[in-house]
Amino acid sequence: MNSGDSRNAERREYPDRPLVGVGAVAIRDGKILLIKRAFEPGAGKWSVPGGIVEVGEKLSDACIRETEEETGLQVEVLELINVFDMIDKDEEGKVKYHYILVDFLVKPVGGEERLSKETADMKWVTRDESKQLDMTRTARRALDELFGSSGV
Repeated sequence: MNSGDSRNAERREYPDRPLVGVGAVAIRDGKILLIKRAFEPGAGKWSVPGGIVEVGEKLSDACIRETEEETGLQVEVLELINVFDMIDKDEEGKVKYHYILVDFLVKPVGGEERLSKETADMKWVTRDESKQLDMTRTARRALDELFGSSGV
C-alpha cells in the first residue's frame, strides 16, 4: 500500500463500499515471509505483504507492486490461493473495515529486503513458527488455505 496517495484516495475506516486488496504468500527455502503491520487494520500483528489494488491495475500486478513496496523484494505470481471477505464491525455494529481480499502464492525473484513505512518488522518463518505468532486472521486464513489448518 502506498501510504501517500492510496490512503487518501479511499476511506479505509467506515468505507462507502468494499475495497479490493491483495496478499502475497512468499515462500523461500521452505519459509514464509511475514511482515509486522505498522498501520490498522492489524497494526502490530504479523501478516503477509499486501495492500489495495489501484484503479486500472491487474490483481497480480498489485500483488507484485505491494510486495516490493512493503519488503523490497521482487516476486513472481505463481497461483491464486483464495478470495474472501474481511469485514470488521465496531462496538455499535457498524462496518469499520470491509475488504475483498485476493491472496496469491508468489516466488521471490530479486530485490533486497528492507522495511518500509508500512512494515514495522519482517522475517522468514516456518509454517510451525507462524502458528505461534500473533497474526492477522486474514493472514492466518491464507496460510491455512495454502497449507491446511492442521499441517504443513
